[in-house]
Amino acid sequence: MQQRSGLRSRLGELEQSLTRIAPGLSSRLADTLDALRHPTRRGLFRTLAAVPALFLLYVLILIPFTPSISSIRKASSEQPAQILSADGRKLTEFKQSNRQWVALSGISPHVIDALIATEDHRFYAHFGLDWRRTAAAAINNFRGDRQGGSTLTQQLARNLYPEEIGRAPTLTRKIKEAITALKIEAVHSKDEILETYLNSVPFLYNAYGIEMAARTYFDTSADQLDVLQSATLVGMLKGNSYYNPVLNPERSLQRRNTVLKQMLKRGKLTATQLDSLSKQPLRIDFERQTEPPGPAPHFARQLRKWLIAWADRNDYSIYGDGLVVRTSIDSRLQAAASQAVTRQGNSLQNIANAAWGKRSAWSTDSSLVQTFIRESPEYATAMAKGRTPAQAMQELQADKDFMRALQRQKTRIQIGFLAIDPRNGQVKAWVGSRDFEEEAFDHVQQARRQPGSTFKPFVYGEAYRQGASPNDRLIDQAVEIDVGGGEVWRPADGTPPSGEAMTLSDGLAYSKNTITAQLIQQVGPAKVARLARQMGVRQSKLEAVPSLALGTSPVTLKEMVAAYGTIANGGGYLEPLLVSRIEDRDGRVIEEFSPQEPELALGRDVAYTLLDNLRGVINRGTGRDIRSRHGIRADVAGKTGTTQDNADGWFILMHRQLVAGAWVGFNDNRITLRSDYWGQGAHSALPVVGDFFRNALRARLIDPRARFVAPEDTGLWTRVSAWFRSLLSPDPVAEPKPPPTVKPARKQLPREEPATPAPVVSPPQTQGDPLQEKIDQILKESNEAERLPTDPSPAAQAEDSR
Repeated sequence: MQQRSGLRSRLGELEQSLTRIAPGLSSRLADTLDALRHPTRRGLFRTLAAVPALFLLYVLILIPFTPSISSIRKASSEQPAQILSADGRKLTEFKQSNRQWVALSGISPHVIDALIATEDHRFYAHFGLDWRRTAAAAINNFRGDRQGGSTLTQQLARNLYPEEIGRAPTLTRKIKEAITALKIEAVHSKDEILETYLNSVPFLYNAYGIEMAARTYFDTSADQLDVLQSATLVGMLKGNSYYNPVLNPERSLQRRNTVLKQMLKRGKLTATQLDSLSKQPLRIDFERQTEPPGPAPHFARQLRKWLIAWADRNDYSIYGDGLVVRTSIDSRLQAAASQAVTRQGNSLQNIANAAWGKRSAWSTDSSLVQTFIRESPEYATAMAKGRTPAQAMQELQADKDFMRALQRQKTRIQIGFLAIDPRNGQVKAWVGSRDFEEEAFDHVQQARRQPGSTFKPFVYGEAYRQGASPNDRLIDQAVEIDVGGGEVWRPADGTPPSGEAMTLSDGLAYSKNTITAQLIQQVGPAKVARLARQMGVRQSKLEAVPSLALGTSPVTLKEMVAAYGTIANGGGYLEPLLVSRIEDRDGRVIEEFSPQEPELALGRDVAYTLLDNLRGVINRGTGRDIRSRHGIRADVAGKTGTTQDNADGWFILMHRQLVAGAWVGFNDNRITLRSDYWGQGAHSALPVVGDFFRNALRARLIDPRARFVAPEDTGLWTRVSAWFRSLLSPDPVAEPKPPPTVKPARKQLPREEPATPAPVVSPPQTQGDPLQEKIDQILKESNEAERLPTDPSPAAQAEDSR
């Protein structure tokens, strides 16, 4: 009671003092104090005072959930990651949106005048929030006239930080937006805010910022925009879809004229100018702006996935931190690969067009063509509209544009190409398709196709690992293998079996299916599959069945090239490496990526024996066009491959410093080249690799004189063979013969799949190799311990090794 009495006494003294200072205030204050003395009114007053206090507390709570000052400073200097080749050329940059940043001085003054007059005419007067504008917008919204009360700074906050601020029209979002705007104003000048706003605002069609908008809608640059163009673009900011000048020209015209009136109101136009400009029609020169794909787009897309994961682990942004990524790609080898793919792709496309352009091949009555029609989205759309199957088929068959588009899509040749340095696993060239903009699907990393005979080295590698010798012999005879369920597998070649004994070396060089099928039965399909995985085929599923020997399990080109890289690297597998180093924007190294220690998949002696056998493919077997057509005399080894019905063509070539492979075919493997000649990997894929290697050797991007070195413990036969080949090989940089420009001769040509007709062999000579007689002569002079056995068998030697 005494406290209340004291309070009344002090309030009375305060009233008397204020009366002396301001007599007119006495009565009003007396009423207020009297009201406070009343308990009910005093409670109401406390409640009213608590509302703004709670609001202030809520604002304080939200501050930590808005972008920090440091992130706002960082946002103004965001730089996308720069992707460079190993030789320092720019491959691409990883931008979050299609944006070209321009300085404020590089933007037309008409844009700035129109923007400020329309969106925020007190922009240079406020501190991020315009209370008068906000109050006016609230009153108008209450009356039903919906208006925005956000300043340019608030709009910028919303554009830069949509996730942190939110998108829902709630009080929380508006408070976060206001807090962020105040922070932006505290960090940046008005001109910096204006520049950032104009470079970040979206204008539809993947065009971000005023520069890309100028190019998209008017085919000009930001500094060349006139008053009408500027007013049109600024008018889109109220609702870029609603005022889209392409789809809604009448609305866009009305909005443009509204902007012009605002410019008059703010003194940026005269009445005469407004009258003249408002009568002008809307003139649009629309063209979508696309990012150039760069010289290695499929590689870049794969790298982006990897880099995003790396950045997330290390707290970086690939879009804003200005990272400099130095990749393994050699821009010169990449250019050579792209050129080879383009050249061979165009040649094969002419052959495909001729084959499928015939009425008998692409007929509306063809069951295959009708199947393609039924599988098309257009057929599904027709059925959804209530058409019967017969009606949908008849309508689409009669649609010439649809049929031409379908034929072009299905009969377009595709190519995948990859080159890797086997010494360190670095990817040097990557071409995923003939044209990234038309076909973004990656035939290096994504496509899984049957590898055909390029899989055979795994069978021979396992045989040699178990103790077999290249000079062991099997009979070239008809083969029947019981695969269970009452089914029998009968692998065959293009010519009848000779019935003669054939060395394993010749069986691989001439790609004999009958020899390879017998060999996988002796070494075991499961062991072949395991070796293939160890050597690099690690993502695709391999069926451990006898037909695996002929490449029936689909794999990727990347896996196959990596596995051949294991052979070239002396049996050590290296994971393909995309990046050598990552730096920050100032050039400081963040992380370096060195090759890991190779995983030993094959012993060095076994790997070299297998590699030497694959030299035979190039010197006398199915890959001899590398020498005869492309003039490559370097120490190389490789293998061709062709699948059933010539659906896929493969070729992989190994050099000591580079391993490159190509796949050729169609997206739909029911389409083929309809040619037993051009459908072979030796005639479809080999020219791609041959063209690439020829140019790489000529430009000395790889050493023409580099040779594979036999390990010390390699068998005598292999070492002598390699020694003689090195002595008698012609100049490794010989001029190539020009590729044929005429159709193949009518005479029977040797084929790879089915295999090349094998020479008749009789120990100890092997027909077809001009060096063999000299090699055998040296072998005869060797001691008996080193002499090759007369009639060994892989099975017997495998048994001995166990």
